[in-house]
Amino acid sequence: MMDHVLHPRTLEPRDWATILFIVAFILVAIAKSFFETRFNEYLRLIVSDKYVKVYRDSSNLMSGFTIVLFVVQLLSLAFFVQLILSYFGYVQKTDWIVFTQILTFLMVFVLSKFLIEKIIATAFSIEEFTEQFNLQKVSYRTYIGLLLLPIDIILFYNDNPSKIIILLIIVIVLTINMLTYLVSLKNYQNFLLGKLFYFILYLCALEIAPYYFMYYWFTKS
Repeated sequence: MMDHVLHPRTLEPRDWATILFIVAFILVAIAKSFFETRFNEYLRLIVSDKYVKVYRDSSNLMSGFTIVLFVVQLLSLAFFVQLILSYFGYVQKTDWIVFTQILTFLMVFVLSKFLIEKIIATAFSIEEFTEQFNLQKVSYRTYIGLLLLPIDIILFYNDNPSKIIILLIIVIVLTINMLTYLVSLKNYQNFLLGKLFYFILYLCALEIAPYYFMYYWFTKS
């Protein structure tokens, strides 16, 4: 007679992620409902720069539309970072505490960087340029966040993603991010040539050093 041994089946809690994905889509729906014309222009950002030309005023940096999409970007990016770390065996992708830590770190990093930029821009008398430049970067990066959202969902609920696909997504995201940054620089090349020294200081202090220290901290820890 055969003895049957029952093993408990451990189910990974994913409800918190499902709720956050729903929240992200609700925020996108709110942006579309309250800013329909602007949202439609924004969706064409990948093929046209009309949006950044029309909404280039620095006041748009703190508008409701930008803030809503910025929150979506943070959620999307935090999920993406956790999924990548999970794939390489550093964390569990279903651990909501890890997600909270990543999200908090991203918020503190971005907001701290923004405040330091404001201080430096005031010191160098380039406030208008910095705000417009940041607005363009935020526009492109929130767009990348929107594109990452469905990818996050697929990767989160797929327990065996292909290594090639994961690496390809990472390369594509980094490439798009670099290209959008170069596009932003190109749009302000005339201004930058006039204040090249200040911009080099700005670039080293706020666009290179923070990411280098973050990479150094992560690899050492």
